Amino acid sequence: MQVLVRENNVDQALRVLKKRMQREGVFREMKMRRTYEKPSERRAREKAEAVRRYRKLLRKRLDREGY
Repeated sequence: MQVLVRENNVDQALRVLKKRMQREGVFREMKMRRTYEKPSERRAREKAEAVRRYRKLLRKRLDREGY
């Protein structure tokens, strides 16, 4: 991942980098890898995340289409 530093403004470039990393889930990935996660826990977490995503999709569809 690259961020251009314009006019020696490192603070702005750092802000952009953090925003990109947040959007791509790098911070979340680092947090998950700090500790060991059993395979059964991983499957349960991924299934729960999938259910959450699906319910969010249904809510959005209901708002948009009305059914």
